[in-house]
Amino acid sequence: MRSFSIKKSLILVSILAIPGFLFFYLLPHFAKNRYKSLPIFGEKIVATTFHSVKGKKIPDTIYHTVPDFSFVNQVNETLNWSALKGKIVVINLFYKASPIKEVNINVKKIAEGYEKNPLIRFLSLSVDPQDYPYNLKALTDALGAKAGKWDFLSGDTLQVYPFIRKGLLLDIIHHEENGKAKFIYGNQIILLDNMHRIRGYYEATNADALAKLDDEIKVLVAEDLRNLKDGR
Repeated sequence: MRSFSIKKSLILVSILAIPGFLFFYLLPHFAKNRYKSLPIFGEKIVATTFHSVKGKKIPDTIYHTVPDFSFVNQVNETLNWSALKGKIVVINLFYKASPIKEVNINVKKIAEGYEKNPLIRFLSLSVDPQDYPYNLKALTDALGAKAGKWDFLSGDTLQVYPFIRKGLLLDIIHHEENGKAKFIYGNQIILLDNMHRIRGYYEATNADALAKLDDEIKVLVAEDLRNLKDGR
């Protein structure tokens, strides 16, 4: 009888111990790999330098980075990478007279979810040389876009177009049709990490793509926080 009681006690202790084991050992173990790191887009070059992983020398990789810029926002402030140091950036192309108004509304919905997050900045870059701060202000006011959180940028096409093609890796075509300016460009939202690398492209009018963007902003924030913890 006593032997039976001991067996019952051991079984009970084992049952109670299993959840603790799962929580304190297995969960932290798997939590380290709970998400897959986002890809890095653009040309990659294998460097002549190395880093060490568990004693093994791994060649460093030089990734494509979006170059510095100097564009003016809706309140006539000049923005560049220095003003965005350490920020995750979400950027899209637009122009004020565009018939596709849905893009601004979609960006607004996403931006509102990160209004209080200091790590995230939103940029909308105009492809129209006739868009100036003074005529973008009415648009940004209507959207509730606050400078310093969601900036609407404009600049000379000699700077803007090479930045789009060589930096963001999107195409842009500007031509005249019946006396009116027409613009054809990549209608995508781009996610940049705080090292100015492209981590994702998302169709600006596709609901599934926008949901993916929202998820991957969170992944990138987690990646940055993990890198800070690791001292990188």
